[in-house]
Amino acid sequence: PFPPEKAMVCFGNMFIELPKAKTREMLKQDQEELDEEINNLRKELRVKVNRLYEAQGKPELKGFNLNPMSAEEMKLINRILEG
Repeated sequence: PFPPEKAMVCFGNMFIELPKAKTREMLKQDQEELDEEINNLRKELRVKVNRLYEAQGKPELKGFNLNPMSAEEMKLINRILEG
């Protein structure tokens, strides 16, 4: 029912019809900001957990400073596993 070049986007409690290219760009930008915020929170969590363990007199957690694999790295590993 909508023209192919338009998309309905929900902002709060209302829907707005926007061009698909603009909608795609907005979603992409939001996702990049969320990914950056998640990464920053992960880094902060590592520091806080290490500080907590140090305050409790416990040894530092091993393997806690690992980073998650990217989507591209996961695709490559899946290709290798599939043969």
